[in-house]
Amino acid sequence: MQRLDLRQLLSQKLSPQQIQFIKLLQIPTVELEARIKEEMEINPALEEGREESAEEYNESDDYEGEEEYGKDDVDLNDYLNDDEISGYKMQGDRGGDDEDKEMPIAMTSTLTDSLMDQLGFLDLDDRQYAIGMQLIGSIDHDGYIRRDLSAIANDLAFSQNIETGEEEIEQMLHLIQGFDPAGIAARDLPECLLIQLERREQDPITVLAERIIRESFEEFTKKHYQKIQSKFNISEDELKKSIDLIIRLNPKPGGAGASMTRVQYIIPDFILNNENGQLQLSLNSRNAPDLRISRSYSDMFDAYDKSDKKDKKLKETVTFVKQKLDAAKWFIDAIRQRQNTLLRTMEAIIKYQHNFFLEGDESELRPMILKDIAEEIGMDISTVSRVANSKAVQTEFGIYPLKYFFSEGIATDSGEDASSREVKHILKEIIEGESKRKPLSDEKIEKMLNDKGYNIARRTVAKYREQLNIPVARLRKEL
Repeated sequence: MQRLDLRQLLSQKLSPQQIQFIKLLQIPTVELEARIKEEMEINPALEEGREESAEEYNESDDYEGEEEYGKDDVDLNDYLNDDEISGYKMQGDRGGDDEDKEMPIAMTSTLTDSLMDQLGFLDLDDRQYAIGMQLIGSIDHDGYIRRDLSAIANDLAFSQNIETGEEEIEQMLHLIQGFDPAGIAARDLPECLLIQLERREQDPITVLAERIIRESFEEFTKKHYQKIQSKFNISEDELKKSIDLIIRLNPKPGGAGASMTRVQYIIPDFILNNENGQLQLSLNSRNAPDLRISRSYSDMFDAYDKSDKKDKKLKETVTFVKQKLDAAKWFIDAIRQRQNTLLRTMEAIIKYQHNFFLEGDESELRPMILKDIAEEIGMDISTVSRVANSKAVQTEFGIYPLKYFFSEGIATDSGEDASSREVKHILKEIIEGESKRKPLSDEKIEKMLNDKGYNIARRTVAKYREQLNIPVARLRKEL
């Protein structure tokens, strides 16, 4: 039996304009240019450029509500004068042709391409060449072959109908291991290091390093140097020289060129200059494009206004034009709101981290979370998160992602909070100043930080140390 129920629900929906603004807000500068070009391709009512008499854009309120652009009646006055829309930007001249240049892209060949080229220089028959190609195709991104030779033999049998054994495959593998970069196509780390050592001049230190890798690799990885010295009956100086030789070898010979074919350079979203102690913030001009409503589309409305308005086809055309003009106005408004929100958010960050931006000293960074900035500018935390997630600022000390300035707080003896980044900076200085023969344990570092006034636990020291990619004390030990 069917039932009919009445339910009353409250729900919140974003308007298309708000959704468009959110999408534009979260993309970085380099993607904004592509997004604007895409919009201009699908909407002929949107043009790039500004009129000579255009005035600077005045920042409007935050994009909190929905404006009713799309009403049923055609209001010609909304479209006949687009001067106020045509010109707006956040910093001075756009720099002429410099701003129109494409982003520089570095090009390089892949590791596989390089190995295939070297394979072609060998005097091989078709069978050997096919085995070599299969081996090169089995090399991982870091330069190792981790598949069993028996599995590679099965692949050759099934995919290329080549019956072969592990011995023949290994002979070809040794040839490939002679390619550049040194250590390529090794099956494990010891073999990779030995391949590199075998290419060096076979002096006593190199021979000793090879023996350490072959016979005491586990002790070497655990830095049990006294056991190695006793086992090989060598002096401390001989041990130090051989260990120094080993640690200078490349453990990932394929890491430099395996997958990098295009490198995009970071384009900052903000430019921050220090003018005699006064911080001057501006948007990258790519964030402030000159957009306007097409004059020809406005002229269509002018012609419609002077007509008798009885032509059905003309009215349909005007309705279509109105839709395009609405979309263009919404897009321009979303770009404006994006500029306004970006500037307000960055200005709040500068206000919060003013001392850092003056000196560039990490110890001056204050604890700051998304909520702090959201309360400062009167926006939602999600809006601040979208701004901070993929944007960067160019300062006199380098380019920093906005996420760099957000960190949790650590209580101090003075009752104030210190930034976790400040604590990490001090922790790093402590470790850099330690004796490498007797590195400091996490417990000792904890005590030193406590003595400096930072109330921090050992597990937090370990967490920060790992975030800084610093190994434990035993692995930091040197001779």
